[in-house]
Amino acid sequence: MDYQNTLNLPKTDFAMKAGLVQKEPQMLARWQKDELYKSIRQKSKGATPFILHDGPPYANGHIHIGHALNKILKDMIVKYKTMKGFDALYIPGWDCHGLPIEHQLLKDMKATKADFDTLVFRKKAHDYAMKFVDIQREEFKRLGIFAQWDDPYLTLSPHYEYWILKSLANLTKQGYVYRSLKPVNWCYSCETALAEAEVEHENKESPTVFVKFEVENSQDLNLAPEKKVFLLVWTTTPWTLLANVAVAANKDFHYACVDIGNEILVLERGLVERIIPKGYTGELKIIKELKGADLTKLTYVHPFAKKEHCPVVVADYVTKEDGTGLVHTAPGHGQDDFQTGLRYNLPVLMPVNSRGVFTEAGAPFNGQFVFKANDQIIANLKDRGLLFATEKITHSYPHCWRCKNPIIFRATEQWFLSIDHSNLRSQIREIIEDEVEWIPSAGRERILGMINTRPDWCLSRQRLWGVPIPAIICHGCKDKQILSVEVIEHVASLIKKHGSDIWFEKNIKELLPAGYQCPDCKGHDFDKAQDILDVWFDSGVSHQAVFHEMMKRPLPADLYLEGSDQHRGWFQSSLIPSVAMDKKAPYKQVLTHGFVVDGAGRKMSKSLGNVVKPQEIMDTHGADILRLWVASSSYNEDVRISKEIIDRLVDAYRKIRNTMRYLLGNLHGFDPSQHIVNYEQLLELDRWALNRLAQTIDAMDLGFERYDFVGVFKTAYSFCNEDLSSIYLDILKDRLYTCPAYSKERLSAQTVLYYILDSLIRVLAPIMSFTAEEVLEFAPKTAKAISVHTLDWPQIQSEWVNPGVEKNFEGVLNTRVLVLKALDEQRKAGKIGSSQQAKVVISTPDQKNLVYLKSFKDFASICIVSQVDFKEGTEGIEIFQADGSKCARCWNWRTDVGQSSEHPSLCARCTGIVEQLGGLK
Repeated sequence: MDYQNTLNLPKTDFAMKAGLVQKEPQMLARWQKDELYKSIRQKSKGATPFILHDGPPYANGHIHIGHALNKILKDMIVKYKTMKGFDALYIPGWDCHGLPIEHQLLKDMKATKADFDTLVFRKKAHDYAMKFVDIQREEFKRLGIFAQWDDPYLTLSPHYEYWILKSLANLTKQGYVYRSLKPVNWCYSCETALAEAEVEHENKESPTVFVKFEVENSQDLNLAPEKKVFLLVWTTTPWTLLANVAVAANKDFHYACVDIGNEILVLERGLVERIIPKGYTGELKIIKELKGADLTKLTYVHPFAKKEHCPVVVADYVTKEDGTGLVHTAPGHGQDDFQTGLRYNLPVLMPVNSRGVFTEAGAPFNGQFVFKANDQIIANLKDRGLLFATEKITHSYPHCWRCKNPIIFRATEQWFLSIDHSNLRSQIREIIEDEVEWIPSAGRERILGMINTRPDWCLSRQRLWGVPIPAIICHGCKDKQILSVEVIEHVASLIKKHGSDIWFEKNIKELLPAGYQCPDCKGHDFDKAQDILDVWFDSGVSHQAVFHEMMKRPLPADLYLEGSDQHRGWFQSSLIPSVAMDKKAPYKQVLTHGFVVDGAGRKMSKSLGNVVKPQEIMDTHGADILRLWVASSSYNEDVRISKEIIDRLVDAYRKIRNTMRYLLGNLHGFDPSQHIVNYEQLLELDRWALNRLAQTIDAMDLGFERYDFVGVFKTAYSFCNEDLSSIYLDILKDRLYTCPAYSKERLSAQTVLYYILDSLIRVLAPIMSFTAEEVLEFAPKTAKAISVHTLDWPQIQSEWVNPGVEKNFEGVLNTRVLVLKALDEQRKAGKIGSSQQAKVVISTPDQKNLVYLKSFKDFASICIVSQVDFKEGTEGIEIFQADGSKCARCWNWRTDVGQSSEHPSLCARCTGIVEQLGGLK
C-alpha cells in the first residue's frame, strides 16, 4: 500500500530556484508603487533619530563596485537601525561640481575648456551631472538601497549653493580665509590647483642630479686657496633649479670638505663614502669638518647665473636619508622651501606658467615643458662643469587623480583657509581624540597625523564648473582681490534665487550690494574674479546644508561612513569647517572601509582586465548576492571580489534560502493565531532550538551594533547550516513527517519553526533585502505586514533564554557527532545504507553518563537511527543491522512491524496514526 498521503511532507510555493534577476526588479516596482519608503518614514515618525550622513559620490559616470560596497554598508546600517525603532532618515547626496565632472565631460567631448564660452560649458556640465545623478540613482535603487531618492541633496542646487557661500561668509568673517602667494599642488594638464585629496602617488622614473654650487667666499673656510669650493646638492627635479634661491643645511649635522684633486666638495660627513664615488674614483681626502651652522656664513653663485650671493640657511627637514645633506631650496616649488623662504625673507621665483612651460624668466629653457627640459638642463650643467653625477631613480611621485599625469608644485596666488587661525588645529586634534569614535580605531591616528602636518587649505580653483568665489578685483587698489563678507552674503542670496550661473551672467554692478565701496580705497571700480571654490569645500559643508536646511536637526550626525582615503578627503574637509563654525565635529562616529581589489589582491584597472562591475553581478546573480558579498567581507582591509568568491557566496545564499524554504514547507497549514504552543508545553529539543535562536538574535544584534557585518553573516550562516540543517531540522524530520498534523508533538516543532522563520526574515532583511521580502510573502503570519522592511527587530521572549536546556543537550549532541561519524564509516564500508537501517550500541564506563544518556527516550531519533542501546563498558560506539523490519511509512526498522493484519507493512506507531487518520484515502 502507498502510505505517502498519510505523511505531512513539506509543501510550499516558495521556489527552490531564486530567480533574483527576474524577481528583484518586480519587487522594486512594487515597493515604488506601494510607496514603501514613505510607509517606513511614517512608521519611524517621532522616534529617536539616527542619522547616517551620506558622503556624496561624483555624478560623472556609472556606479562602480566601490560605490556598491559603500552604499550597501550604509543601507544595512540604516535598515537595522530602522528595525530597532530609530528614525533613521537617510538623505543621499551627489557631488555635482568640480574637476571630476569637468574632466570627464571634456574627455567625452574630446575638447578643452578653451573651446567653450563659460556659460555654455556650465550649462553642459549641469546637464551632464544631472544625467548621471539620474543614472546612479536608478543603479543604487537596483541594489535595494532605501533612501529619500526623490529629494536628495545636490551640490549644484541653488539652495545648497547658498549654504556653501553662507559657510564661506562665516569663515571669512571669523578671519579664517586669506589670499596669498604660495606653492600648491598644480596640475599643468587640468591647469588648476589641486587639493591634497585630489593627489595620488604613483611610481615615476626621474633623473636625479648631483650639482655643484660654487661657493663665492671660500676663503672664509681657510682651505686651499687655489681650489674652487662647491656645495654638493642633490635633487630629483632638475627643472626646479632655475627657481633656486638658497641651499639648506641641518645646523646639527657635521659636514666634510672633501678634496677630489682640482676642487673641494662640501657634503654631510656620513654620506661621503656613499656619494663621492658616484662622480669621482680617486682617493677620498677629507681636509676639514664643519658644523651645519658654520655653513651659513657662505654664499654661492646660482648654477644658472640668475644671481650671486645666494645664501646658505638651516632647516630641520634636511635629513641624511637621501641626497647629500644639502637641500636645493626653491620657495616657489615646495611647501618646506616656502616656509624656509618666509623665515629667511627669500624671494619666490616662478619661471613656470600654468601649463608647466618655462616663461622668459626660465631662459635659456623658455618655451619648454618642464619635464622635457630636464635632459637639456642636465646637459647644460655638464657642459659647464657643474654636474657631478646623474642617475635615474624610480620613486613615489604625486599625480593628478583625474588626468593621472604627474603634477608640479607651483607658487600662485590663491585663497586659503588658515588651519592655525584661532587655535583651530589644536581644537581639531582635541575633538579627534576625545569626541569622535573611529572605526577601526587606527583611523584616529591616521587622521591625527594628517591634521598635524597638513598645510593651509587652498580653497580656490582655476576652473569653469563650480560655485564662484565672489571675490572682487579692485582697480583702485592695483587690481587687488577682495573677499568681503557683505558681498559674499549678498551674492549668496542671489544664487539662492537664481543659481550660481548668475555670477557669470551679470556684470559686477548687478552683483554687488547697492552703494558698495572698497573698504580700503573707498572706490567703486571693480571687476569679477573668476576662480571657483574647491569641490571639497562644497561637500565639506554638507552638514550645514543638509542638517540645517533639509533635516532641521542639530549637529553632529551619528555616523559618517566612507572609504579609508577620506581621512585626507571628506572626513577632513567636513571636520575643519565644522569645528571652525560650530566648535564641534560633524559626526559622532566615523567608519572606514577598504578598497575593492580582485581575487589576487590587485587594484582594479582596465589594463589588467580585472574590473568587476556591480551591474554584471546583478544581471547574472541578483543584487542580494552582491549584498551578501558586502556582508561577508571584512571591510577593515581591502575587500576582494572575483568569480570564485561570488560563486562561493551563491552556494552560501542557496543554503540559507533552502533552509528558509524547508521552514516554509513544514509550516504549511500552521496558523500562528491558533496553533502556537506555550513554552511550558514544548518538547525539550524544541526548547533547545529556541535557546539557540535567542543566542543567534543576540549575536546578530551585537554584530550590527558594532558594525561587525562579517560576524553577523557568519552567525546567520552557522545557525542555518549547523544548528538548523545539521542538527535540529535533521532530527525533526520524523516528527514533522509522521506525527499527525495537529498532534502536540508536531505543533511543538512547528511553533519553534515559526519563531525561527519569523526571526530569520527580520534579522536577514538588512542584508538579503529582496529574499527576506519574498520569504515573508509565503510565511504564516498573525497580521498582514506591508513589507518585511516595516517589521521590527525580533523580540526574544524571556523564557527562550534557557542555559539549562543548552547544558542538558550538550552531552547528547556531542555523542550524536560520534555516532554520525561511526555511521558514515559503516556506510562508506558498504555495511549499511541509510542511517535508519542501523542499530547503535553506545558503551561508556561512566555510570553517571550512562544514566544521563538513557534518560533521553528519543535518543534514536536524535541520531536518526532505528534503535539505540546503552551498556557499561569500554568507551565506544558499535553499529549493527537494526532489529526487525523496515516500516513502509516511517522507514524506521521496528520489531513490531506486521502486528496489524490490516497494515502488515507498518510498525505499531504508524498503524495507530493511520487508523487515527481514518486509514488510507
